[in-house]
Amino acid sequence: MPTLNDIAKKTGVSITTVSRILNEDPSLNVTPETKSSVLTVAKELNYIKKTKPRFENQFKIALIHWYSSQQETEDPYYLHIRLGVESRARTLGLEMVSHYFVDANDALPQAHGAIIIGKYDEQEIKKFHQTYPYLVFVDSSPSPKKDDSVIIDFMSAYEEAYHHLLDLGITDIGYIGGREYTKTMKLPIIDPRESFMIQKQTPLKHIHIGSFNTTSGYDIMKKIIQEKNLAQAYLVGNDHMAMGCLSALHEESIKVPDDVSIIGFNGIEQSAYTIPPLTTIKVYQGDLGKTAINALLERIKGRIIPEKIMLPTELIIRQSTKEFKQ
Repeated sequence: MPTLNDIAKKTGVSITTVSRILNEDPSLNVTPETKSSVLTVAKELNYIKKTKPRFENQFKIALIHWYSSQQETEDPYYLHIRLGVESRARTLGLEMVSHYFVDANDALPQAHGAIIIGKYDEQEIKKFHQTYPYLVFVDSSPSPKKDDSVIIDFMSAYEEAYHHLLDLGITDIGYIGGREYTKTMKLPIIDPRESFMIQKQTPLKHIHIGSFNTTSGYDIMKKIIQEKNLAQAYLVGNDHMAMGCLSALHEESIKVPDDVSIIGFNGIEQSAYTIPPLTTIKVYQGDLGKTAINALLERIKGRIIPEKIMLPTELIIRQSTKEFKQ
């Protein structure tokens, strides 16, 4: 029976590299020639890769969605997190059951642990704890001493975007964002980006709150223009809202970025093709989901101390921001 050592000797490649090539390790950096050589020799020797049963296959994971399928269409932020979770689960061969959460009276699916996407009140979190021995929250961290969480570094993201505008000579900066509510108690959730702008002592007349969708961004910007209350620049809660803002400004013949600069959030693919292309804060939603799966498996396998995992963002500078000239 041929072994990895036989392939290594014949190709002059280390056993570790041979193993990583045969196991299709995506992080491995080798030349195409080396990879081809290893695969050819393995075939010539009739090498049969040994497969080990995955420990993960024993587990059933629940995926709890905060947004409905309709809301995911209007604001795909959580959709991409869900797809990241599902992709990682498929890779690991995990059994997964999805549930669109309505309120604390829901009959939740049974599982060894749950990925909880979104934001929830105390009553809802209590229901999750009663149902699942292990929880990982994504996009919120309501119980950091008990549960894992995977979140975005919102403050650093907005600090970078805010200082980008300051570096351009723009000091009159507004915020356009949305408001979300928990399902059961209908409690308002203050967005950390809104809190950031309040800390920066942004005039209240330049803080505008609606819903995280294109129509709301359009309507808010229309109202700002009608009231002659236009700031030099706006940080906008997501790219869809920002696209609505761009549309409203275009209709009123207000030039972006000559008259006003716009920065979006999320870094969706369409943001590169708006007119002008949108400066945005790129969020790696898929990685949020994948990281959540990894964290949950660690807890199920025995890790005791909960972790709060904070993923960075990236400011992508395009043509919707420009130096302000007096």
